[in-house]
Amino acid sequence: MEKKQFQAESKRLLEMMINSIYTQKEIFLRELISNASDAIDKIYYKALTDDQLVFDKENYYIKVTADKENRTLTLRDTGIGMTQEELENNLGVIAKSGSLAFKNENESKDGHAIIGQFGVGFYSAFMVADVVTVTTKALGSDTAYKWESTGADGYTIEQAEKDEVGTEIVLKIKANTEDESYDEYLDEYRLKALIKKYSDFIRYPIKMDVTGKRLKEGSDNEFEDYEEEQRINSMVPIWRKNKSELTDEDYQNFYAEKRYGYDKPLQHIHVSADGAVVYQAILFIPENIPFDFYSKEYEKGLELYANGVLIMEKCPDLLPDYFSFVKGMVDSESLSLNISREMLQHDRQLKLIAKNIESKIKGQLLTLLKNDREKYDQFYKSFGRQLKFGVYNDYGRHKETLQDLLMFYSSTEKKQVTLDEYVSRMPEDQKYIYYASGESNQRIEKLPQTEMVADKGYEILYFTDDIDEFAIKMLLSYKEKEFKSVSSGDLGIETDENEQETETEQNDNKELFEYMKSLLEGKVSSVKASKRLKTHPVCLSADGEVTIEMEKILNAMPNNADVKANKVLEINVNHAVFNSLKEAFAEDKEKVNLYTALLYNQALLIEGLPLQDPVEFTNDICKIMV
Repeated sequence: MEKKQFQAESKRLLEMMINSIYTQKEIFLRELISNASDAIDKIYYKALTDDQLVFDKENYYIKVTADKENRTLTLRDTGIGMTQEELENNLGVIAKSGSLAFKNENESKDGHAIIGQFGVGFYSAFMVADVVTVTTKALGSDTAYKWESTGADGYTIEQAEKDEVGTEIVLKIKANTEDESYDEYLDEYRLKALIKKYSDFIRYPIKMDVTGKRLKEGSDNEFEDYEEEQRINSMVPIWRKNKSELTDEDYQNFYAEKRYGYDKPLQHIHVSADGAVVYQAILFIPENIPFDFYSKEYEKGLELYANGVLIMEKCPDLLPDYFSFVKGMVDSESLSLNISREMLQHDRQLKLIAKNIESKIKGQLLTLLKNDREKYDQFYKSFGRQLKFGVYNDYGRHKETLQDLLMFYSSTEKKQVTLDEYVSRMPEDQKYIYYASGESNQRIEKLPQTEMVADKGYEILYFTDDIDEFAIKMLLSYKEKEFKSVSSGDLGIETDENEQETETEQNDNKELFEYMKSLLEGKVSSVKASKRLKTHPVCLSADGEVTIEMEKILNAMPNNADVKANKVLEINVNHAVFNSLKEAFAEDKEKVNLYTALLYNQALLIEGLPLQDPVEFTNDICKIMV
């Protein structure tokens, strides 16, 4: 029998494909099953236009059989089969897609789409097989043919015996090597797992002879092995069912079956889009944060299917980073895939799907915020930090998308509030959205800097996450209201009388403040009379873009650049301590030195900043006690 050679280009492509195109050898089973499904689809298409052909779905299936003893894996389908000419064209010329050609000739109007569009899929079999034998009989033909190949060296075609229409592919599985164990492709449990993973939603039954154990007849404790044919795949994916047919329990079961998480989903989103791009999706917002969410090991992405066949386990391009906590899947027949199903082209359809999914997620979160605040609070506790990071990342590019989803603890409401809720409560005379930063709500409540804003009756947002202030710096404003830290030099609420009084005190005590500044050279940029303090004697404020809280966060990072905020020491001129300062300045400069050091260290402690010399500080306290 004459061996025919592949075309030169096909031969090079086959060699390249076997060695590099597919990243995982297990993909071969998905490809062969998809081709078998296509073959059955072709009969279905024929039946739509041929009155003589009756398509009874019960008669169509795919059978997978492993023979460990002979090291063969067989896939048999009851599809349309191939003629000798089709064998030559489809299997003799690599990258010639019979399914694509058939699809172009028979455009379906009922949505029953053909999966396979890739002529190279069949050749993935050579990644695990030394010899591939295809025996096929075409619909309406009396003659069967056998195609056989050992790989790039060519193939043979001859007449064969086959009673039924369809195709049988026999793979002679390779022997194990030091690096690869090919035995797994003959193992019943492994084959079942691969079918469930990649081909669970093929619309025709995928059958296997499955072994089990049962009690021997007439025995109470003696077992025997038995074998029975079982359908392995689910066939009908949940996302193709009508939403009205599904319950919350159905979605929760799907979430658990797909191992999206060990928790229950907080919310699900079921999308069926039929427009510029056609796709179905089921998305889940998890209840709890994954244990590895903020680690390098965490991978974002949605499962991506093409007509029910798994293409990628995690497609990162479908989710923006700020929604990386979302789990789920997308199934589309509109995507452009290249020669390997697992390699996805970054095309217009993918971008459209991703944009639509982003909009759906945001819409669902806004609905949750409006209609079920308790659930939203639970979600925000887990993933609010990720939303804030999204505002900060990419130089604030996504702030318009995310700003309405943000929440912060409120000084007046004593709970998390949105920016919209804050602005809606602002008095007419309030110019800014005020915030204070600190390690906890309890610490912030005691900050001296909050006194003046609180006395005015203005609401203050508490920033306790290290990302909060950085995100707000990117946001700049919300609904034309700028953000203002309570530690800012100008709070925008000082009265003319207050301003004049402070300026007078500053001028009257200019010499004292200059002297204190000289004692604190390199630690503060200035010492001045405070406009904001009411009951506390001293505080630190920041003059510039870098706040004191930002300094702490940046310097806590591994690659800290020793960032310093431009600190100002503010003195409450109406406090008894200031009278002691003035008296000491007139009579005893040593006491001024002592008081200045104590006040500065006191201000550092209030801010949660480390003391440069704790021993000196304790010694200074002792000095005023004796």
